[in-house]
Amino acid sequence: MGVVSSTPKTAIAPARRCAFAVLRRVFEHGAYADLALQSEAAGLDRRDRALAMRLAYGAVQRKGTLDHLIERLAERPPQRLDPPVLAALRLGLYELLYLSGSPDRAVVADAVELAKTQGRGGHGLVNAVLRRTAREGPDKLLGALSDATVEQAAVKHSHPEWIARLWWEQLGAADARALMAYDNEPGELALRANTLVTDAPTLAAELRAAAVPTHRDSELPEAVVLDGPLDMHDSPLWKAGAFHAQSRAAMHVARALGPHSGERVLDLCAAPGGKTTHLAALMDGSGEVLAVERNRRRAGELTRTAARLRAGNVRVEVGDAAGDRRGAMFDRVLVDPPCSGLGTLQARADLRWRVTPAAIGEMARAQAAILAAGADALRPGGVLVYSTCTISPTENEHVVTTFLDSHADFSLDDLASELPAFAPGRPTSGVPQRAQAAGTVLTLPHRDRTAGFFIARLRRS
Repeated sequence: MGVVSSTPKTAIAPARRCAFAVLRRVFEHGAYADLALQSEAAGLDRRDRALAMRLAYGAVQRKGTLDHLIERLAERPPQRLDPPVLAALRLGLYELLYLSGSPDRAVVADAVELAKTQGRGGHGLVNAVLRRTAREGPDKLLGALSDATVEQAAVKHSHPEWIARLWWEQLGAADARALMAYDNEPGELALRANTLVTDAPTLAAELRAAAVPTHRDSELPEAVVLDGPLDMHDSPLWKAGAFHAQSRAAMHVARALGPHSGERVLDLCAAPGGKTTHLAALMDGSGEVLAVERNRRRAGELTRTAARLRAGNVRVEVGDAAGDRRGAMFDRVLVDPPCSGLGTLQARADLRWRVTPAAIGEMARAQAAILAAGADALRPGGVLVYSTCTISPTENEHVVTTFLDSHADFSLDDLASELPAFAPGRPTSGVPQRAQAAGTVLTLPHRDRTAGFFIARLRRS
Protein backbone atom coordinates (compact mmCIF):
# COMPACT_ATOMS: atom_id res chain seq x y z
CA MET A 1 0.00 0.00 0.00
CA GLY A 2 1.44 3.35 -0.95
CA VAL A 3 0.84 6.81 0.44
CA VAL A 4 1.08 9.76 -1.92
CA SER A 5 2.73 12.43 0.19
CA SER A 6 2.20 15.15 -2.38
CA THR A 7 -1.59 14.89 -2.31
CA PRO A 8 -2.92 18.46 -2.47
CA LYS A 9 -4.88 19.72 0.49
CA THR A 10 -8.11 19.91 -1.50
CA ALA A 11 -7.93 16.16 -2.26
CA ILE A 12 -8.64 15.15 1.36
CA ALA A 13 -12.13 13.72 1.63
CA PRO A 14 -14.44 16.43 3.03
CA ALA A 15 -15.92 14.09 5.67
CA ARG A 16 -12.44 13.21 7.01
CA ARG A 17 -11.33 16.84 7.01
CA CYS A 18 -14.47 17.74 8.99
CA ALA A 19 -14.10 14.86 11.47
CA PHE A 20 -10.42 15.74 12.01
CA ALA A 21 -11.38 19.32 12.87
CA VAL A 22 -14.06 18.12 15.28
CA LEU A 23 -11.58 15.82 17.07
CA ARG A 24 -9.12 18.65 17.51
CA ARG A 25 -11.77 21.03 18.83
CA VAL A 26 -13.10 18.45 21.30
CA PHE A 27 -9.79 17.24 22.73
CA GLU A 28 -7.66 20.35 22.39
CA HIS A 29 -10.18 23.12 23.07
CA GLY A 30 -12.91 21.43 25.13
CA ALA A 31 -15.64 21.90 22.51
CA TYR A 32 -18.81 19.85 22.60
CA ALA A 33 -18.77 17.27 19.83
CA ASP A 34 -22.27 18.03 18.53
CA LEU A 35 -21.69 21.79 18.40
CA ALA A 36 -18.27 21.38 16.81
CA LEU A 37 -19.75 19.10 14.16
CA GLN A 38 -22.57 21.53 13.46
CA SER A 39 -20.02 24.27 12.83
CA GLU A 40 -17.47 22.24 10.87
CA ALA A 41 -20.03 20.40 8.71
CA ALA A 42 -21.63 23.58 7.38
CA GLY A 43 -21.67 23.31 3.60
CA LEU A 44 -21.26 19.54 3.41
CA ASP A 45 -23.82 17.56 1.48
CA ARG A 46 -26.00 15.07 3.35
CA ARG A 47 -23.82 12.05 2.56
CA ASP A 48 -20.55 13.71 3.63
CA ARG A 49 -22.17 15.12 6.74
CA ALA A 50 -23.45 11.67 7.75
CA LEU A 51 -19.99 10.14 7.26
CA ALA A 52 -18.30 12.99 9.12
CA MET A 53 -20.65 12.43 12.05
CA ARG A 54 -19.92 8.69 12.14
CA LEU A 55 -16.17 9.32 11.99
CA ALA A 56 -16.07 12.15 14.52
CA TYR A 57 -18.48 10.72 17.08
CA GLY A 58 -17.02 7.24 16.73
CA ALA A 59 -13.43 8.40 17.19
CA VAL A 60 -14.42 10.50 20.19
CA GLN A 61 -16.29 7.60 21.81
CA ARG A 62 -13.48 5.12 21.12
CA LYS A 63 -10.66 7.40 22.32
CA GLY A 64 -9.75 5.08 25.18
CA THR A 65 -9.30 2.06 22.94
CA LEU A 66 -7.62 4.06 20.18
CA ASP A 67 -5.10 5.64 22.54
CA HIS A 68 -4.26 2.23 23.99
CA LEU A 69 -3.49 0.95 20.48
CA ILE A 70 -1.62 4.11 19.53
CA GLU A 71 0.68 3.70 22.51
CA ARG A 72 1.35 0.10 21.52
CA LEU A 73 1.85 0.70 17.80
CA ALA A 74 3.70 4.03 18.03
CA GLU A 75 5.67 2.90 21.09
CA ARG A 76 5.11 6.17 22.90
CA PRO A 77 2.36 7.66 25.09
CA PRO A 78 -0.31 9.51 23.08
CA GLN A 79 0.08 12.64 25.20
CA ARG A 80 3.65 13.03 23.89
CA LEU A 81 2.48 13.28 20.28
CA ASP A 82 1.89 16.55 18.45
CA PRO A 83 -1.90 17.21 18.68
CA PRO A 84 -2.51 17.13 14.89
CA VAL A 85 -0.61 13.84 14.67
CA LEU A 86 -2.65 12.35 17.50
CA ALA A 87 -5.92 13.49 15.92
CA ALA A 88 -4.89 12.01 12.56
CA LEU A 89 -3.97 8.71 14.22
CA ARG A 90 -7.23 8.53 16.15
CA LEU A 91 -9.26 9.27 13.04
CA GLY A 92 -7.36 6.84 10.80
CA LEU A 93 -7.33 4.05 13.37
CA TYR A 94 -11.03 4.41 14.00
CA GLU A 95 -11.93 4.16 10.33
CA LEU A 96 -9.59 1.24 9.67
CA LEU A 97 -10.74 -0.75 12.69
CA TYR A 98 -14.42 0.09 13.08
CA LEU A 99 -15.76 1.18 9.67
CA SER A 100 -15.73 -0.41 6.26
CA GLY A 101 -16.40 0.87 2.77
CA SER A 102 -13.32 2.96 2.00
CA PRO A 103 -10.04 1.59 0.62
CA ASP A 104 -7.33 1.39 3.28
CA ARG A 105 -4.95 3.39 1.11
CA ALA A 106 -7.40 6.31 0.97
CA VAL A 107 -7.84 6.30 4.74
CA VAL A 108 -4.07 6.26 5.31
CA ALA A 109 -3.33 8.89 2.66
CA ASP A 110 -5.85 11.36 4.05
CA ALA A 111 -4.65 10.88 7.63
CA VAL A 112 -1.04 11.43 6.57
CA GLU A 113 -1.96 14.56 4.65
CA LEU A 114 -3.96 15.95 7.58
CA ALA A 115 -1.00 15.42 9.90
CA LYS A 116 1.40 16.92 7.37
CA THR A 117 -0.57 20.07 6.62
CA GLN A 118 -1.47 20.89 10.23
CA GLY A 119 1.39 19.45 12.26
CA ARG A 120 5.05 20.21 12.83
CA GLY A 121 6.06 16.76 11.67
CA GLY A 122 5.17 13.21 12.53
CA HIS A 123 3.29 12.35 9.35
CA GLY A 124 5.81 9.55 8.80
CA LEU A 125 4.73 8.03 12.10
CA VAL A 126 1.09 8.30 11.05
CA ASN A 127 1.93 6.52 7.81
CA ALA A 128 3.80 3.71 9.57
CA VAL A 129 1.22 3.14 12.31
CA LEU A 130 -1.77 3.15 9.97
CA ARG A 131 -0.09 0.92 7.39
CA ARG A 132 0.64 -1.60 10.14
CA THR A 133 -2.96 -1.28 11.37
CA ALA A 134 -4.25 -2.02 7.86
CA ARG A 135 -2.00 -5.09 7.62
CA GLU A 136 -2.93 -6.55 11.00
CA GLY A 137 -6.60 -5.60 10.85
CA PRO A 138 -9.33 -5.46 13.49
CA ASP A 139 -9.42 -9.20 14.16
CA LYS A 140 -5.85 -9.17 15.43
CA LEU A 141 -5.73 -5.75 17.08
CA LEU A 142 -9.20 -5.60 18.62
CA GLY A 143 -9.52 -9.34 19.04
CA ALA A 144 -6.55 -9.32 21.39
CA LEU A 145 -8.32 -7.01 23.84
CA SER A 146 -9.91 -8.66 26.87
CA ASP A 147 -12.60 -7.40 29.24
CA ALA A 148 -12.03 -9.91 32.02
CA THR A 149 -11.15 -7.22 34.55
CA VAL A 150 -12.42 -3.71 35.20
CA GLU A 151 -9.23 -2.20 33.84
CA GLN A 152 -9.31 -4.31 30.68
CA ALA A 153 -13.01 -3.66 30.11
CA ALA A 154 -12.45 0.09 30.37
CA VAL A 155 -9.87 -0.13 27.57
CA LYS A 156 -11.78 -2.53 25.33
CA HIS A 157 -15.08 -0.65 25.60
CA SER A 158 -13.48 2.81 25.81
CA HIS A 159 -14.83 4.15 29.09
CA PRO A 160 -12.98 5.91 31.89
CA GLU A 161 -11.92 3.32 34.41
CA TRP A 162 -13.93 4.93 37.21
CA ILE A 163 -17.17 4.50 35.22
CA ALA A 164 -16.33 0.88 34.45
CA ARG A 165 -15.67 0.26 38.14
CA LEU A 166 -18.87 2.05 39.21
CA TRP A 167 -21.04 -0.16 36.98
CA TRP A 168 -19.02 -3.30 37.78
CA GLU A 169 -19.91 -2.82 41.44
CA GLN A 170 -23.48 -1.61 40.86
CA LEU A 171 -24.66 -3.97 38.11
CA GLY A 172 -22.21 -6.87 38.15
CA ALA A 173 -19.52 -7.69 35.61
CA ALA A 174 -21.75 -9.12 32.86
CA ASP A 175 -24.18 -6.18 32.77
CA ALA A 176 -21.33 -3.66 33.09
CA ARG A 177 -19.59 -5.16 30.04
CA ALA A 178 -22.83 -5.25 28.05
CA LEU A 179 -23.72 -1.68 28.99
CA MET A 180 -20.31 -0.31 28.01
CA ALA A 181 -20.38 -2.19 24.71
CA TYR A 182 -23.85 -0.88 23.93
CA ASP A 183 -22.76 2.70 24.66
CA ASN A 184 -20.61 2.56 21.53
CA GLU A 185 -23.39 1.43 19.18
CA PRO A 186 -25.78 3.71 17.25
CA GLY A 187 -28.65 4.73 19.49
CA GLU A 188 -32.35 4.34 18.96
CA LEU A 189 -34.25 7.37 17.69
CA ALA A 190 -37.73 7.64 19.16
CA LEU A 191 -40.46 10.21 18.67
CA ARG A 192 -43.30 11.07 21.02
CA ALA A 193 -46.52 11.65 19.16
CA ASN A 194 -48.00 14.87 20.50
CA THR A 195 -51.52 13.82 21.45
CA LEU A 196 -52.63 17.46 21.51
CA VAL A 197 -52.26 17.32 17.72
CA THR A 198 -52.31 13.67 16.60
CA ASP A 199 -51.80 10.11 17.85
CA ALA A 200 -49.04 7.55 17.41
CA PRO A 201 -50.79 5.31 14.83
CA THR A 202 -51.53 8.34 12.63
CA LEU A 203 -48.01 9.70 13.04
CA ALA A 204 -46.46 6.32 12.21
CA ALA A 205 -48.63 5.98 9.11
CA GLU A 206 -47.73 9.46 7.89
CA LEU A 207 -44.03 8.80 8.41
CA ARG A 208 -44.23 5.50 6.53
CA ALA A 209 -46.02 7.30 3.72
CA ALA A 210 -42.97 9.60 3.61
CA ALA A 211 -40.71 6.52 3.24
CA VAL A 212 -39.56 6.53 6.87
CA PRO A 213 -39.91 3.01 8.34
CA THR A 214 -41.12 2.91 11.94
CA HIS A 215 -42.38 0.58 14.63
CA ARG A 216 -44.46 1.03 17.77
CA ASP A 217 -43.81 0.36 21.45
CA SER A 218 -46.68 -1.59 22.99
CA GLU A 219 -45.84 -0.23 26.45
CA LEU A 220 -45.91 3.45 25.43
CA PRO A 221 -49.01 4.51 23.46
CA GLU A 222 -47.38 7.73 22.25
CA ALA A 223 -44.02 6.27 21.19
CA VAL A 224 -42.95 5.82 17.57
CA VAL A 225 -39.47 4.38 16.97
CA LEU A 226 -37.74 5.24 13.69
CA ASP A 227 -36.13 2.43 11.71
CA GLY A 228 -34.78 4.85 9.13
CA PRO A 229 -33.40 8.39 8.89
CA LEU A 230 -35.59 11.46 9.20
CA ASP A 231 -34.63 15.10 8.72
CA MET A 232 -36.88 16.11 11.57
CA HIS A 233 -36.71 19.87 11.49
CA ASP A 234 -37.53 19.93 7.78
CA SER A 235 -40.53 17.66 8.28
CA PRO A 236 -43.97 19.30 7.92
CA LEU A 237 -45.08 17.06 10.81
CA TRP A 238 -42.46 18.60 13.09
CA LYS A 239 -43.46 22.11 12.09
CA ALA A 240 -47.11 21.22 12.76
CA GLY A 241 -46.24 20.08 16.29
CA ALA A 242 -47.14 16.45 15.62
CA PHE A 243 -44.10 15.02 17.41
CA HIS A 244 -41.13 15.67 19.64
CA ALA A 245 -37.89 13.68 19.57
CA GLN A 246 -37.63 11.98 22.95
CA SER A 247 -36.20 8.73 24.28
CA ARG A 248 -38.67 6.11 25.40
CA ALA A 249 -37.08 6.18 28.86
CA ALA A 250 -37.82 9.91 29.13
CA MET A 251 -41.44 9.25 28.14
CA HIS A 252 -41.81 6.93 31.13
CA VAL A 253 -41.04 9.86 33.46
CA ALA A 254 -44.18 11.87 32.68
CA ARG A 255 -46.27 8.70 32.75
CA ALA A 256 -44.84 7.86 36.18
CA LEU A 257 -46.03 11.23 37.47
CA GLY A 258 -49.48 10.42 36.03
CA PRO A 259 -51.01 13.92 35.90
CA HIS A 260 -54.77 14.37 35.48
CA SER A 261 -56.73 16.98 33.55
CA GLY A 262 -57.23 20.19 35.50
CA GLU A 263 -54.42 19.64 38.01
CA ARG A 264 -51.59 22.02 38.95
CA VAL A 265 -48.20 20.50 38.12
CA LEU A 266 -44.76 21.88 38.91
CA ASP A 267 -41.86 20.90 36.65
CA LEU A 268 -38.46 21.89 38.03
CA CYS A 269 -35.39 22.19 35.75
CA ALA A 270 -37.82 21.97 32.84
CA ALA A 271 -35.75 22.79 29.73
CA PRO A 272 -35.56 21.69 26.98
CA GLY A 273 -39.22 20.83 27.48
CA GLY A 274 -39.79 17.26 26.34
CA LYS A 275 -41.20 16.12 29.67
CA THR A 276 -42.98 19.44 30.25
CA THR A 277 -44.96 19.18 27.03
CA HIS A 278 -45.58 15.47 27.59
CA LEU A 279 -47.18 16.35 30.94
CA ALA A 280 -49.30 18.99 29.18
CA ALA A 281 -50.47 16.41 26.65
CA LEU A 282 -51.32 13.84 29.33
CA MET A 283 -53.47 16.56 30.94
CA ASP A 284 -55.29 17.14 27.61
CA GLY A 285 -54.05 20.71 27.61
CA SER A 286 -56.04 21.66 30.72
CA GLY A 287 -54.93 22.69 34.19
CA GLU A 288 -51.47 24.23 34.53
CA VAL A 289 -47.90 23.08 34.15
CA LEU A 290 -45.52 25.58 35.74
CA ALA A 291 -42.15 24.95 34.09
CA VAL A 292 -39.22 26.44 36.01
CA GLU A 293 -35.90 26.96 34.23
CA ARG A 294 -32.96 28.93 35.58
CA ASN A 295 -31.25 29.70 32.25
CA ARG A 296 -33.06 32.49 30.42
CA ARG A 297 -31.98 31.32 26.96
CA ARG A 298 -33.14 27.75 27.62
CA ALA A 299 -36.37 29.09 29.09
CA GLY A 300 -36.97 30.91 25.81
CA GLU A 301 -36.39 27.70 23.87
CA LEU A 302 -38.81 25.91 26.18
CA THR A 303 -41.46 28.57 25.51
CA ARG A 304 -41.04 28.12 21.77
CA THR A 305 -41.25 24.32 22.11
CA ALA A 306 -44.46 24.56 24.10
CA ALA A 307 -45.94 26.86 21.44
CA ARG A 308 -44.95 24.52 18.60
CA LEU A 309 -46.52 21.57 20.43
CA ARG A 310 -49.74 23.52 21.18
CA ALA A 311 -49.19 23.09 24.94
CA GLY A 312 -51.17 26.15 25.97
CA ASN A 313 -51.39 25.06 29.61
CA VAL A 314 -47.61 25.44 30.07
CA ARG A 315 -46.38 28.55 31.86
CA VAL A 316 -42.62 29.12 31.84
CA GLU A 317 -40.92 30.81 34.76
CA VAL A 318 -37.26 31.85 34.86
CA GLY A 319 -36.07 30.97 38.34
CA ASP A 320 -34.01 28.79 40.65
CA ALA A 321 -35.39 25.26 40.95
CA ALA A 322 -34.03 25.08 44.51
CA GLY A 323 -35.84 28.28 45.52
CA ASP A 324 -38.33 28.38 48.38
CA ARG A 325 -41.82 27.36 47.22
CA ARG A 326 -43.39 26.46 50.55
CA GLY A 327 -47.12 26.92 50.51
CA ALA A 328 -47.47 26.67 46.72
CA MET A 329 -49.46 23.41 46.98
CA PHE A 330 -49.15 21.69 43.61
CA ASP A 331 -50.97 18.42 42.95
CA ARG A 332 -47.91 16.86 41.36
CA VAL A 333 -44.25 17.80 41.14
CA LEU A 334 -41.58 16.61 38.72
CA VAL A 335 -37.98 16.99 39.91
CA ASP A 336 -35.71 16.31 36.95
CA PRO A 337 -32.44 17.96 38.05
CA PRO A 338 -29.13 18.28 36.21
CA CYS A 339 -27.15 15.04 36.50
CA SER A 340 -24.00 13.35 35.25
CA GLY A 341 -25.89 11.89 32.27
CA LEU A 342 -24.25 8.45 32.47
CA GLY A 343 -27.40 6.92 31.01
CA THR A 344 -26.97 8.92 27.79
CA LEU A 345 -23.35 8.15 26.83
CA GLN A 346 -24.56 6.44 23.67
CA ALA A 347 -26.10 9.68 22.40
CA ARG A 348 -23.46 12.11 23.71
CA ALA A 349 -20.12 11.13 22.24
CA ASP A 350 -17.83 13.21 24.44
CA LEU A 351 -19.68 13.09 27.77
CA ARG A 352 -17.79 10.09 29.17
CA TRP A 353 -14.55 12.07 28.92
CA ARG A 354 -16.05 15.20 30.53
CA VAL A 355 -17.80 13.97 33.65
CA THR A 356 -15.71 13.30 36.77
CA PRO A 357 -16.30 11.47 40.07
CA ALA A 358 -16.01 14.80 41.90
CA ALA A 359 -18.76 16.28 39.73
CA ILE A 360 -21.11 13.48 40.72
CA GLY A 361 -20.79 14.37 44.39
CA GLU A 362 -21.43 18.04 43.65
CA MET A 363 -24.46 17.18 41.55
CA ALA A 364 -25.91 14.97 44.26
CA ARG A 365 -25.87 17.89 46.70
CA ALA A 366 -27.64 20.14 44.19
CA GLN A 367 -30.13 17.37 43.38
CA ALA A 368 -30.98 16.95 47.06
CA ALA A 369 -31.67 20.68 47.41
CA ILE A 370 -33.96 20.72 44.37
CA LEU A 371 -35.79 17.62 45.59
CA ALA A 372 -36.39 19.25 48.97
CA ALA A 373 -37.71 22.41 47.28
CA GLY A 374 -40.05 20.36 45.12
CA ALA A 375 -41.33 18.48 48.16
CA ASP A 376 -42.13 21.76 49.92
CA ALA A 377 -44.40 22.74 47.03
CA LEU A 378 -46.42 19.50 47.05
CA ARG A 379 -49.84 19.35 48.67
CA PRO A 380 -50.66 16.60 51.20
CA GLY A 381 -51.56 13.43 49.34
CA GLY A 382 -49.78 14.67 46.22
CA VAL A 383 -47.28 12.77 44.08
CA LEU A 384 -43.65 13.70 43.33
CA VAL A 385 -41.39 12.02 40.79
CA TYR A 386 -37.62 12.31 41.02
CA SER A 387 -35.85 11.35 37.81
CA THR A 388 -32.37 11.48 36.33
CA CYS A 389 -30.79 10.28 33.10
CA THR A 390 -27.87 8.65 34.89
CA ILE A 391 -26.79 5.26 36.21
CA SER A 392 -25.17 6.33 39.45
CA PRO A 393 -26.36 5.31 42.93
CA THR A 394 -24.93 8.51 44.42
CA GLU A 395 -27.32 10.61 42.31
CA ASN A 396 -30.21 8.18 42.38
CA GLU A 397 -30.88 5.77 45.24
CA HIS A 398 -28.75 7.66 47.76
CA VAL A 399 -30.49 10.99 47.07
CA VAL A 400 -33.93 9.41 47.51
CA THR A 401 -32.96 7.40 50.60
CA THR A 402 -31.42 10.44 52.28
CA PHE A 403 -34.51 12.49 51.46
CA LEU A 404 -36.87 9.87 52.91
CA ASP A 405 -34.78 9.65 56.08
CA SER A 406 -35.43 13.34 56.74
CA HIS A 407 -39.01 13.58 55.44
CA ALA A 408 -41.24 11.28 57.44
CA ASP A 409 -44.34 12.47 55.57
CA PHE A 410 -43.07 11.02 52.27
CA SER A 411 -42.86 7.39 51.15
CA LEU A 412 -42.16 5.48 47.96
CA ASP A 413 -45.33 5.03 45.94
CA ASP A 414 -46.13 1.98 43.83
CA LEU A 415 -45.43 2.55 40.13
CA ALA A 416 -47.31 -0.49 38.88
CA SER A 417 -50.49 1.37 37.90
CA GLU A 418 -48.69 3.98 35.75
CA LEU A 419 -45.85 1.76 34.51
CA PRO A 420 -47.12 -1.85 34.59
CA ALA A 421 -44.22 -3.00 32.42
CA PHE A 422 -41.89 -2.14 35.29
CA ALA A 423 -43.78 -3.92 38.06
CA PRO A 424 -41.38 -5.75 40.42
CA GLY A 425 -40.91 -9.37 39.45
CA ARG A 426 -41.82 -8.99 35.78
CA PRO A 427 -38.98 -10.58 33.78
CA THR A 428 -37.56 -8.84 30.76
CA SER A 429 -34.70 -9.89 28.48
CA GLY A 430 -33.42 -12.38 31.02
CA VAL A 431 -33.07 -9.81 33.78
CA PRO A 432 -35.00 -10.83 36.93
CA GLN A 433 -36.79 -7.51 37.35
CA ARG A 434 -36.70 -3.99 35.99
CA ALA A 435 -37.96 -2.29 39.14
CA GLN A 436 -35.55 -2.12 42.04
CA ALA A 437 -38.30 -1.41 44.54
CA ALA A 438 -42.03 -0.76 44.39
CA GLY A 439 -41.51 2.96 43.79
CA THR A 440 -38.35 3.07 41.65
CA VAL A 441 -37.26 2.08 38.15
CA LEU A 442 -33.85 1.96 36.49
CA THR A 443 -33.79 1.52 32.71
CA LEU A 444 -30.56 0.16 31.26
CA PRO A 445 -29.61 0.92 27.64
CA HIS A 446 -28.27 -2.55 26.78
CA ARG A 447 -31.33 -4.22 28.25
CA ASP A 448 -34.19 -1.83 27.47
CA ARG A 449 -32.78 -0.38 24.21
CA THR A 450 -33.32 3.18 25.38
CA ALA A 451 -31.52 5.70 27.58
CA GLY A 452 -30.60 4.88 31.17
CA PHE A 453 -33.07 6.62 33.49
CA PHE A 454 -33.76 6.39 37.20
CA ILE A 455 -37.33 7.14 38.27
CA ALA A 456 -38.61 7.29 41.85
CA ARG A 457 -42.23 8.06 42.66
CA LEU A 458 -42.97 9.51 46.11
CA ARG A 459 -46.26 10.33 47.80
CA ARG A 460 -46.84 12.83 50.58
CA SER A 461 -49.05 11.55 53.38
